[in-house]
Amino acid sequence: MQANGLIVQLLLTGNEIMSGDTIDSNSALIARRLDELAVPVLRKVTVGDDVALLRRELAAMAADADLVIVNGGLGPTVDDLTAEVLAAVAGVPLQEHPQALEHLRQWCGRRNLQLNAANRKQAMLPAGCDIVDNPIGSAVGFAMRVGDCRVICTPGVPGELAAMLDDIVAELATGLPGAGRSHVLRLQTFGLGESTAQQMISDACDSWPDEVELGFRAGAPQMEIKLTVRGEDDLPARQQCREQLQALFGDHIIGEGDTGLAQAVLQLLRDRGATLTTAESCTGGLIASMLTAVPGSSDAFHAGFVTYDNAIKASVLGVSEQSLATAGAVSEEVVLQMARGALQRAGADYAIAVSGIAGPDGGSPDKPVGTVWLAWGNAARMRTRCLHWPVERTLFQTMIAAAGLDMIRRQLLDIEEEPRYFAQRAARGG
Repeated sequence: MQANGLIVQLLLTGNEIMSGDTIDSNSALIARRLDELAVPVLRKVTVGDDVALLRRELAAMAADADLVIVNGGLGPTVDDLTAEVLAAVAGVPLQEHPQALEHLRQWCGRRNLQLNAANRKQAMLPAGCDIVDNPIGSAVGFAMRVGDCRVICTPGVPGELAAMLDDIVAELATGLPGAGRSHVLRLQTFGLGESTAQQMISDACDSWPDEVELGFRAGAPQMEIKLTVRGEDDLPARQQCREQLQALFGDHIIGEGDTGLAQAVLQLLRDRGATLTTAESCTGGLIASMLTAVPGSSDAFHAGFVTYDNAIKASVLGVSEQSLATAGAVSEEVVLQMARGALQRAGADYAIAVSGIAGPDGGSPDKPVGTVWLAWGNAARMRTRCLHWPVERTLFQTMIAAAGLDMIRRQLLDIEEEPRYFAQRAARGG
């Protein structure tokens, strides 16, 4: 039994999850949203598209839990079994639900599609169930009681689930006995690892308040530090902890909530009426992609250059062929010329340039795989650094793109102190 008296379980369904073709991110999203209500998930189970296994698991969960959220299996194909399974467990027939059918008609109408028999299957729901609106997809969610347990069925498409969770969480907050409200402060950081951050906190904070729950969520490229309290009376204690972390980690904290490096950089550029350009080799346009993934980025980011081949570095950015021949593409000379060439051609105020060896091949004793030169700055002040980040290729590209954004962020904030990862990732001769 949980501290708040609620037992919550998740049932995930789909052969594609069991086979690894689809990575389960939905359970993490559901758990994070339930945590806002101080309702932890006690157990989660993943089952393939097998009617007997799903019936057995759902029946066991419903007998043991106050709330079960089923995710997946609401689509139009023969392997979408959730409605059939819930009806069997609840002991009710499937029947065409008029509200679900009208939702399908409107969904098809907006897309100039004919409502076919396969789609109409999504309106066959357990008798007596309540509809959970899906503002994006064709399949509505649905919910009903099985004994003393509330069962809520949601779609497996991540975007659809995310769009439905606001209403689900709001319903639970008012209708589920024992649900409270957590107060969560999430800090986004770059350049810190979980173990480093925990050790710094342990060394600096003699007595961490019991009422403030400390959590970490490592990711690439950022790490999230989460401070959670369960009542408004504990908010001052949380604020004190926030101030302690600011003093400890300082400029490694990017922002709060979901703030990302690209978002933070773009906002700083907007505040200054400035623009940024990129010149990328080893990251293959990832920095530009991270920037343009942020809505409204065009007001601060106008152009990026992906100059992978040396001939393109020379012809597009004006990099000296002599520098390429003598110093090599992964060198301070070349990355500086890439940055300055991008500044000139884009007419931008700031530039980031990167050139490195992402691997798994291409390294040498002097420049092993994972070596990268970064340049960042403006026409008045352009800085460089050589780092060694010997990780798998995709992670290398992600971390180097983030480091480039981080250095521009620091320059825009007039931060002179070097980040911790410069010393950790220093390359020979850099």
